Amino acid sequence: MSTGTGGAAAGSRFGEGPLSRAAALIYTLMVVEAMFLLAVAPGLAALTLLGGDVSNVPLAALCALPLGPALSAALYALRRRSRDLADLRPAAAFWRGYRVNAAGALKIWAPWLAGVAVVGTTLANFAAAGVPGWWAALLVLVALGGLLWAGNALVITSLFAFRTVDVARLASYFLLRHPKAALANTSLLIVAAGVTMVGTELLTALLASAFAAALLRNGRPVIAEVEERFTA
Repeated sequence: MSTGTGGAAAGSRFGEGPLSRAAALIYTLMVVEAMFLLAVAPGLAALTLLGGDVSNVPLAALCALPLGPALSAALYALRRRSRDLADLRPAAAFWRGYRVNAAGALKIWAPWLAGVAVVGTTLANFAAAGVPGWWAALLVLVALGGLLWAGNALVITSLFAFRTVDVARLASYFLLRHPKAALANTSLLIVAAGVTMVGTELLTALLASAFAAALLRNGRPVIAEVEERFTA
């Protein structure tokens, strides 16, 4: 009898220790990363083949279109991950998140990408535009604000069932409501930009699950307030 009780107790502790939790996190990140790369492979392959000519900015934005739904699915899977090694299904969670959130994520991601393409093309041809120099700084600030807004919006639409217009409003509201989260995401963007400049877009994509996990961590105040105030 004592052996059975001890076995049951050991079973209840399985997957609950710090090493098990760390192993579960690493495994989840690796699987989510693999699923992310599979989902974005066509666009990523086309993106790496594009040259550095400014005329390719709209094409680059088109190639980046699959990144939105894939990032949304990664956020969904990481949010719902189990810490128990005996109950890990990150691949299934990723594809469920992809099916559930792809349309909503595209409604956020596509307009943002279009805006980025316009800003990028304008900055690339800034000398020929004949406008004051301070416009460049303004456009960069607008692009940064849009990127932070898109980060909030993707977190919200990936984890909650709201209309797109409500997601857009909440994402804007939380930029001012939780400035520390926005600042943390700004730091994350700087790191991502640095990785891209030192390496390539492919290197940044290989770290997508880690960036998604950091985005979730930075968005904890936003997620908590949405759960408390805007869900039943």
